[in-house]
Amino acid sequence: MENTIGKEFVEMTKYRNLEPSPQSKGAPLPPLQTPLPESARLIDLPAGNAFDPGLLDFKSLVENRETLRKYTDSPLSLEELAYLLWGTQGVKSVTEKPVSKRTVPSAGSRHAFETYLLINNVEGLEPGLYRYLALEHKLAKLEAPEDINTILTEACLKQPHVKNSAVTFFWAAVPLRMTWRYCQRGYRYLYLDAGHVCQNLYLLAESIRCGVCAIAAYDDDLVNHALGLDGEEQFAIYIATLGRR
Repeated sequence: MENTIGKEFVEMTKYRNLEPSPQSKGAPLPPLQTPLPESARLIDLPAGNAFDPGLLDFKSLVENRETLRKYTDSPLSLEELAYLLWGTQGVKSVTEKPVSKRTVPSAGSRHAFETYLLINNVEGLEPGLYRYLALEHKLAKLEAPEDINTILTEACLKQPHVKNSAVTFFWAAVPLRMTWRYCQRGYRYLYLDAGHVCQNLYLLAESIRCGVCAIAAYDDDLVNHALGLDGEEQFAIYIATLGRR
């Protein structure tokens, strides 16, 4: 029997099948950022928009962009990491509504992602699990097992570049931020927005002579569990490894 889940999703999220949105019913605007656990330790970052990569030929960035799964042992600097974070989720301004304007496009400026980081080889940072706080442009060190790199590698179907990278990005979707305006059709926009973010990462990485490998093959439940996500109100939507050429 043919599995029709994909076709049903497309059909049921057509505009003609949508109910009135929570926004239209007067529901409050969801928070722009997920609260941190009390145990998290905050770490200041250099200004991401102040970093000068020195390579600004956009045509070359696009032409040279390629997927890279094998990296050298050369570490990433904290300035470079801040640059990558700013370029993939950096907040340029926050309006009174409030709505955040960022360095990546998002449907209705909903920006429904949180960025988790598996830090493996970044100068000045202990290896482990972190979260990027886009509104404050800070890192939060999260509690995690010492072997979190192995746990997440296993959850990513044992792809070795997850723990051999300088840093692996895990983007988590917060669907309520999107469905508040777009109902179930918002799930389409989550996946589209994830592509915008990862393409920025590819081009930013190329500008600092690093490489990226986007990952969509992973055990959803294992990754969510390792990141402390419930799989419904927040769930892993896309992953990318990054390291020096």
